[in-house]
Amino acid sequence: MISFSKRIFTLFAFICLSGAVLAQGQKIEEGFDYRILPTPQPVETKGKVEIIEFFWYGCPHCYDFEPELIGWVKRQPKDVVFKRVPVAFRDDFMPHSQLFYTLEALGKGDALHEKVMYAMHKENKRLLTESEIADWAASQGIDRNTFLATYRSFAVTSKARAARQLADAYRIDGVPTMVMQGKYVTSPSIAGTKAKAIGVMDFLEEKIRKDKYK
Repeated sequence: MISFSKRIFTLFAFICLSGAVLAQGQKIEEGFDYRILPTPQPVETKGKVEIIEFFWYGCPHCYDFEPELIGWVKRQPKDVVFKRVPVAFRDDFMPHSQLFYTLEALGKGDALHEKVMYAMHKENKRLLTESEIADWAASQGIDRNTFLATYRSFAVTSKARAARQLADAYRIDGVPTMVMQGKYVTSPSIAGTKAKAIGVMDFLEEKIRKDKYK
């Protein structure tokens, strides 16, 4: 005979399991969990699943989503190409875009990306002026003069301007926003939660493969 306490435990476990199954089987719908761009943009890599994260270093939601996003990226197979594009919704945010492309040009993008966010969101560094940004870069072991020369270079400033134009082409009106295969758009705010956004990304990834990377 099963004791009363064991029955309660079994019932509780069943409820939890049922909840987990329902969560995993959540319906994903176009128009609710993701949207399709009216004018798809070309992808750079054929025969791959391309995902672009549009972000801004100063965005608290981008910082909050970063651990889940990095975890998702790390478990992706070789046919997934992940890129980041900084968004400057205002002219005074352009230094952050230049910072991103400067670190990328110096081969420090992957190593310092999260550290930039930590500095801004945990150490209250605004990093909005060239001097502030150069001082921070120097604190990370980058030669200040080398950093400034790269930061001011035509290549970096051109990429920062092109990033703004790309965000306009993709109709980005908030960050973080994920665009997959140049046409599928989702985000934690669109999907409702960070976890649901990750689930939508998994769903769209498989959809793109089934559609032969179209």
